[in-house]
Amino acid sequence: MATTERKQLLLDFEKPLAELATRIDQIRQLAEENGVDVTSQIRQLEARAMQLREEIFSSLSPSQRLQVARHPRRPSTLDYIQSISDEWMELHGDRCGSDDPALVGGVGRLGGKPVVMLGHQKGRDTKDNVARNFGMASPGGYRKALRLMEHANKFGMPILTFIDTPGAWAGIEAEHQGQGEAIAYNLREMFCFDVPIICTVIGEGGSGGALGIGVGDRLLMFEHSVYTVATPEACAAILWKDASKAPQAAVALKIISHDLKNLGIIDQILPEPVSGAHSDPLQAANTLKQALLNNLEELNRFTPQERRQLRYEKFRKIGVFTELAH
Repeated sequence: MATTERKQLLLDFEKPLAELATRIDQIRQLAEENGVDVTSQIRQLEARAMQLREEIFSSLSPSQRLQVARHPRRPSTLDYIQSISDEWMELHGDRCGSDDPALVGGVGRLGGKPVVMLGHQKGRDTKDNVARNFGMASPGGYRKALRLMEHANKFGMPILTFIDTPGAWAGIEAEHQGQGEAIAYNLREMFCFDVPIICTVIGEGGSGGALGIGVGDRLLMFEHSVYTVATPEACAAILWKDASKAPQAAVALKIISHDLKNLGIIDQILPEPVSGAHSDPLQAANTLKQALLNNLEELNRFTPQERRQLRYEKFRKIGVFTELAH
């Protein structure tokens, strides 16, 4: 990767790491030019760099985790599918005249068994993001997802969904095409499917756009992903008429994995490589694959009726609280 590209992809809180890496490179280069052995010094600096990296990424604020979740090199739905599946064939179209590139899906094999996999798909660069509408699915995208899930249910294949969207497309055309109805219909139908459903937040899980493929028996979430009713920027603009207060909103919204696990909204946190999933996509994919296989093994022990009932009870418990009298 070119130096200019590294600078473009560098997050603000990673600058101390970049400075230390530059210093190590300079010392190594000077040592080679002058024939000096600085192996021990380099090892000490590299150990310090690793320690600093762990300290930084273990204490990220919610708004900093959001930056990691939005990292342009973060693995996407197609990246994970291609890494974890034994076979994979993408299927297109909602059979109503639309084929939304912001939501992809198809059939494949995981651990030798057939599954249906689908999820939001962001782009790698500006051109690709525009083509995929920045991962914001249209009504046609959610209807395509429903078609694939109905196919899975008909043929007894587990459903694996991957959530990575700032929200459903909110344009006027989406409203004309029935965006709210498409998402609501998916919610209802996903509660009724007989097959196991595992949903994983791989990046940004935003609002109803995430929920449109987010009803499942298990909800997994990568460590530095976020899951929220609205983006912190939108929340700050609504509550305080000031989008610059997004970091404050991010704290109040409880968008990070550990908060959501404590609240009982997600079922499992998937650990990421020290610097985030984008730093080692293969390791992240291996973690995801093992988690999916383990959860599928557990879910297959239940009958379809038991899964449907447990799925219903899981979501009925979300948001329940006890108000203490003073």
